[in-house]
Amino acid sequence: MAFAGSQGNFRLNVCKPVILHNVLESIEIMADACRSFEQRFARGIEPNIVRIDEHLSNSLMLATALTPHIGYEKAAQISLAAHREGTSLREAALALGLVTAEQFAEWIRPAEMTGPRADR
Repeated sequence: MAFAGSQGNFRLNVCKPVILHNVLESIEIMADACRSFEQRFARGIEPNIVRIDEHLSNSLMLATALTPHIGYEKAAQISLAAHREGTSLREAALALGLVTAEQFAEWIRPAEMTGPRADR
């Protein structure tokens, strides 16, 4: 397509039919690939909710929600401790005594961290 586009002079490009043919062929190939992906892979796939929850609870990125409440340094300290000890963020935060269980539950709400917010 790029070569055919470069072969025309001024506004008269005799290669436009070649360009159009290649564009349509590329669209057809992509559509076939999407259909094949849906039929052979995506159809019938189900999320493993238990595993998703496990990954979510062990995510060190949740420490960003602690920053406005306890500051960056303490949030980083919690995250680093959880990483080094192989524990969850919650376990590390409680072990270090930087937050209470109630505070952690109030501040760390992953569902609220993943959607659009009115104040942004």
